[in-house]
Amino acid sequence: MPLRTLYVDLNSFFASVEQQLNPALRGKPVAVVPMITDTTSVIAASYPAKRFGIKTGTRVGDARRMCPGLILVCGGHGKYIEFHHRVVEAAATVLPVQSVHSIDEFSCRLLGVEREPARAAALAREMKRAIASRVGECLTCSIGIAGNRLLAKMASDMQKPDGLVVLEGDGPPSALRGLTLRDISGVGPKMERRLNRAGVYTMEHLLSLDEGRMREAWGSVVGAWYWRALRGEEVGERATVRRSIGHQHVLSPERRTPERARAVLVRLLDKAAARARHVGCWARRLTVSIRYTRDKPDGATAREGWRASDWSASATFPECHDTTTLVQEMARLWEARPQGGTILMVGVTLSDLSNGLGSTRPLFDDAQRRERLARAVDRINEVAGRAAIYPASMHEARTSAPARIAFSNIPDLDMPHVKESAARDDARARDRNGGGNGGAR
Repeated sequence: MPLRTLYVDLNSFFASVEQQLNPALRGKPVAVVPMITDTTSVIAASYPAKRFGIKTGTRVGDARRMCPGLILVCGGHGKYIEFHHRVVEAAATVLPVQSVHSIDEFSCRLLGVEREPARAAALAREMKRAIASRVGECLTCSIGIAGNRLLAKMASDMQKPDGLVVLEGDGPPSALRGLTLRDISGVGPKMERRLNRAGVYTMEHLLSLDEGRMREAWGSVVGAWYWRALRGEEVGERATVRRSIGHQHVLSPERRTPERARAVLVRLLDKAAARARHVGCWARRLTVSIRYTRDKPDGATAREGWRASDWSASATFPECHDTTTLVQEMARLWEARPQGGTILMVGVTLSDLSNGLGSTRPLFDDAQRRERLARAVDRINEVAGRAAIYPASMHEARTSAPARIAFSNIPDLDMPHVKESAARDDARARDRNGGGNGGAR
């Protein structure tokens, strides 16, 4: 099996960035959180925190009980994006970066003599040194090298932190046999249950299937793709498309009134609409979601649909990405929400997206005027700052819901809300470190 892909997975990336910026956090149990409150969840944890069982999604209140000495740090979207780009630039001094898969994962193509195992491993070690010297010593990574992207990604997960695993040889690598089905990239709870229904419970059994039985187990031709990929064959990547653009925000206690929650919701929608215009997408559906505290709203009954503390509703419309129209649609959905209770979190999602080539431009004068207005506002905010012009209904919340963590879609650094967030993060870092830069920059 020729080696074709080198896959880089940054270790505890968000926590590592915080430790790079603030040396006092190094070697400590650190949890990155959206806000300092027990009702939210951990975004990322340092390796000392992980040893206490804390991981992404752990409730902050639970995490504090699991690790009494846990240090909570509010995450900063802008600085993580900045460090992402700097890491990619450092890696590119060793090998061209072929694909970026998430804010903390990317891969490189190996060619010619680079495919020799010893040479590939040497390039991996050189890349680790480049990231440490050009970005910061806290930015460690695990690297997997294999015949294709799927196996290289799985190899990068086998040894953490700061690992290096090379999978070579013909057929399925023997190192895979000790893994679980969920260790395969793309196999989640639903797919695992489907494989279980087909009688497949272990990796050993899965690897023993022929191509036809693998396709049957998957229930589609995707099974044949996995059969070839798990054997190190060079397979085309499965196409992915942007399906939605959305934001959500856990409200601080003082913003958990209907009026203030609505203002935050408009702020989120304003950001989502600006992102849609920036990437050239048009939406045909808007979904508003609300999470209430676990106490049942006053007067709510099971007949009214109260089975849980979450509520959402959607509206469809002709292709649109101007803020004015979307806020009007949101207002109608907001009025239909269940009354009573305390609002803990709000969110908006734009979906049924189409890109510029497949979209129908506004036909009527009023819609065209709104489109021109949205573009003009974008240009002004690009120069004057994200909150220079905004919907009046978000005035009270114009500084709320700052840019949050980007996992799979990494915004460009020239997006207004990213620059705004990065500047705010830099100011916080300077204040925290007495005017210093908090480490390598």
